[in-house]
Amino acid sequence: MSLGEYRPRVLLVEDEESFIDALSIGLDREGFLLTIARDGQEALTLFGEQTFDLVLLDLMLPKVSGLDVCRSIRHSSNVPIIIVSAKGEEVDTVLMLELGADDYVTKPYRLRELTARMRAVLRRRSAPVAVGESDELLEVGPLRLEIDSRRCFLNGVEVKVRKKEFAILELLLANPGRVITRDHLINDVWGSDYVGDTKTLDVHIKRLRNLLEEFPKEPRHITTVRGVGYRFEVGA
Repeated sequence: MSLGEYRPRVLLVEDEESFIDALSIGLDREGFLLTIARDGQEALTLFGEQTFDLVLLDLMLPKVSGLDVCRSIRHSSNVPIIIVSAKGEEVDTVLMLELGADDYVTKPYRLRELTARMRAVLRRRSAPVAVGESDELLEVGPLRLEIDSRRCFLNGVEVKVRKKEFAILELLLANPGRVITRDHLINDVWGSDYVGDTKTLDVHIKRLRNLLEEFPKEPRHITTVRGVGYRFEVGA
């Protein structure tokens, strides 16, 4: 899919206004939709509230460092991350890659170089993954999950889901037509020692329905069994 057909959503995490101003104009012209976070905490909040195709992440940030933001995002998502570092800054590139960054660029950078790297990362992430004998597939109704690569497809079109959402789907699709209790889902996805609000599960189910159901308020596939749990309806 070309940029002319779809405008990738980019979270720019940057606190230098000169870079923000230049990128706001340049990336818009190049076909990207930009959302700006001016510190690490705001970046994590926005990432939790919205869906992005790519994160452009400065290292030196107020409140929460770029590396900590990278670590936190990668814990729950496989969204592409490009790290930005200042020229002459002590940067452990091995650490960045181990934390899950896909690439990095050094300030000052040319817009052409940056957008080329952004497109390259997006192409790598959207390219079809060859499924070998060791890859496990779950195909139920309109959904297909590629377990090893943690990719979700709806009617053949990839849908970006977060780590815990994927785990919920995997459990439901592995048991089509069977009711999975709330306790089972929470224990399997969050762990048996989870002590947080159980309504977290409902929030994730709601987001999955918004992503996968034609009419999220009247779901045909991810259905609720009141007082018990959830079920994936095969022939709905």
